[in-house]
Amino acid sequence: MVSRRGSSGGPDPVALIEIDLYGELMIAASSAVEERLSFDRIDEVLRVVRRRPSGPEGDADG
Repeated sequence: MVSRRGSSGGPDPVALIEIDLYGELMIAASSAVEERLSFDRIDEVLRVVRRRPSGPEGDADG
């Protein structure tokens, strides 16, 4: 198990999540037809949600 320095010796939940996501990414990469995963596919595997900008900066008309 991964543990935090100075903790009670229990697992580090952030590290465990990172390990899980890394594993998902490796599975996706090994099963991909193309040589490299696209950024969109990586975002999909890592469950990245892009937020649309709000306000005047996000408007196409300015």
